[in-house]
Amino acid sequence: MTRHPLRRLTVCALTAAVAVLPATAAAAHGGPGGHGLPSVRPRVETPPLRDDEAGGNADADDPAIWRNPADPDRSLVVATAKEGGLRVYDLDAEVVQSVPAPPGPGPDDAPGRFNNVDLVHGLRLTTGRADLAVTTDRGNDRLRVYRIDPASPGRPLTDVTDPAAAPVFSADQAEINEERTAYGLATWTDRTTGRSYALVSRRERTTLALLELTATAGGRVGYREVRTLDLPSSFRLPDGTSWSPCAEPGEAPQVEGMTVDPVSGVLYAGQEDVGIWRLRADLKGTPRLLDKVREFGVPGTYDEATEECVAGADPGYGGKRISTDVEGLTLLQGKGGAGRLLASSQGDDTFAAYDRDTGAGNAYVGGFRVTAASAALDGSEECDGAAVLNQPLGSRYPEGLLVVQDGHDAPGDGETAVTNFKFVDLGDVKDALGG
Repeated sequence: MTRHPLRRLTVCALTAAVAVLPATAAAAHGGPGGHGLPSVRPRVETPPLRDDEAGGNADADDPAIWRNPADPDRSLVVATAKEGGLRVYDLDAEVVQSVPAPPGPGPDDAPGRFNNVDLVHGLRLTTGRADLAVTTDRGNDRLRVYRIDPASPGRPLTDVTDPAAAPVFSADQAEINEERTAYGLATWTDRTTGRSYALVSRRERTTLALLELTATAGGRVGYREVRTLDLPSSFRLPDGTSWSPCAEPGEAPQVEGMTVDPVSGVLYAGQEDVGIWRLRADLKGTPRLLDKVREFGVPGTYDEATEECVAGADPGYGGKRISTDVEGLTLLQGKGGAGRLLASSQGDDTFAAYDRDTGAGNAYVGGFRVTAASAALDGSEECDGAAVLNQPLGSRYPEGLLVVQDGHDAPGDGETAVTNFKFVDLGDVKDALGG
C-alpha cells in the first residue's frame, strides 16, 4: 500500500489566544488538589502486570468494556499491556485471553507496543457484521484490529488487521523507530453515514488523525486517512506572553486520553500538560479548551542533567480541577443527552466529572477518588486509562461498570513498575457524583 503524505490542518488562531469554555465549579465537591472529594472503592482488581523481562514487559494502560448482549454476565474487559499486548478479562477480573504484541519487522526495530484501545460495534465486514477491538500499536505505528467472538469464550479475540495496513504517521521504518507514532485512540461511528472511524493522536506531537475503518477481503479491516489536525503547542497568556509546557527539547505537548460522544459527534481530547479540548470528531471547525490543568502557564526549564523540568513561579492562569497529566477520558452516557465526561487527573490521583450537555458548556459537576477497599485491594494512582459503561452487566454490576488503570499497584518492590486495572461498581460512582 502506498503511503500518502499527511493532509495537515493547523489551527493557527489557537496559538494566539485560547478560548476557554465556562465551567462552574461545584464547591461542595472540594477545592484545588481534590481535598474533600468523595471516595469509591473497587470491587475487584486484575492480576498485576510487571514491566520487566520476568513479567514480559507488560504495563497496564487503557481498558474498554464489551457488553455481551446475549449474556451480560459474560461481558468482557479488553485492555492494553503495551509490549505485553492485550489482556481480556471477565467480570471477576480474571484473565480470559492474552494476545501478544507483534514483533518489529527486523531485529533492530522496535517491537509492537499496544497503547490505547476502543470498541466498534457491528462493523460490516466481508464475512458479516462484527464487534471489534481497535488498538494503537505504538511500536509499529499502526492500528491493530481484533474481532470479538462471544462463541469462543477462551479465545474471544481474533486478529483481523489487514496485513497491508500502512503506518499511521511515519513515512518509513526509520521514522517509526524514532517513536513519534500512533498513541492515543478513540473510535467513532457517524450516525448520519454509518461509517466508523478511529481518531488517533501522535506521540510527542500535537497531531490528531481521523482514519476511516474499511472492510477488506477475507473479513479483514484496514483504514484510510481522512484528515489531520494540529492542536496548539504554545499559548498566549493574559499578560501577553507566550507559554509552552516544559518538555524535553523537540517534544510537543501530546494528546493521549480521548473519547467521542456518539450522539453529538463531539471529541474530547486530553492534551496531557494543557487540559481538555472539545472539538468535532470529524476534525472540522475550531477546537475549544473545556478546562485547563492547574499547571497551565507555569514557566519551566528543562534540566538535561536530571532530565526533569524545573518550574518557576505560578502566575495563576491554570484551572482548579485537574492536574497534569490529564488522561483517561471516558463518557458516562445517560438518557436524553444526560451523563458525565470523566477525566483522570494524574497529578492528584482524582477523577473530575463534567456535564455531558455541550449546550451547558460542559460544566464541572464534581469529582471522586478510587481508594483502597482493603489491605489487599488498593485504589488507583496516576491513572492512565479509564472506561465506563452505563448498562447493566448481569448480577455483578447491575448499574454498570467503571474500569480504571492503577499506575502503582501495591505491593510493589519499589523498582519494577507494577500496574493493573480496578473494577468499580458504577452505582457507587453515581452516588459519589450525586446521581
